[in-house]
Amino acid sequence: MTDFYVYLPDILLAYSAFLLGIASPGPNIMAVIGTSMSVGRTSGISLALGVATGSFTWAVLTVVGLSALLSVYASALFFIKIFGGIYLLWLAYKAFKSAASPGDIKAQQLEGGAPSPFGFALRGYVIQMTNPKAALAWIAIISLGLKQGAPLWVGAVIVIGTFLLSLVLHIVYAVAFSTPVMVRVYSRSRRYIQAMLGAFFAFVGIKLLTSEV
Repeated sequence: MTDFYVYLPDILLAYSAFLLGIASPGPNIMAVIGTSMSVGRTSGISLALGVATGSFTWAVLTVVGLSALLSVYASALFFIKIFGGIYLLWLAYKAFKSAASPGDIKAQQLEGGAPSPFGFALRGYVIQMTNPKAALAWIAIISLGLKQGAPLWVGAVIVIGTFLLSLVLHIVYAVAFSTPVMVRVYSRSRRYIQAMLGAFFAFVGIKLLTSEV
């Protein structure tokens, strides 16, 4: 139980970075919003389930890959943290830039015919798995939660926790944005949200770069 409290702050920090990353809509979120608005709530939820499953896959691949790498090259954690910190600072820059932009969010409508719920779920999975930024984001998130010599259960807790958060939040996006009203509400507060995201990403990026391995 003592070990749990030792690693808990880093696990919560990884959760926080993941949550705020979802709060900044990327291609996957915009696809969920666009599908809910143009096709329907059920299709949006199906797409959200696919995206969440893709997120889970990236999390597993990242934890397994980094754990295997660190078991052979323990010093690699230093370079992983440097990379993760730089990427988080890049996200901070992008968030501040978005906050300074007056443009509204633009929902992305998927091309092609209307597939079955399974078809939408598959599309969501493909969208997430073919997003190169997802791999970079997961390296940053996992590097926040993993310390040198951390047991395997720490990675498992991060993977399972982020999967549940991804599942719930993507479905919330699909349900909430099934009407244009929510898009307008979000658009009004978007710049404030992006500014807060920028501040958080800058904080955790600096924290990661200055933390001990």
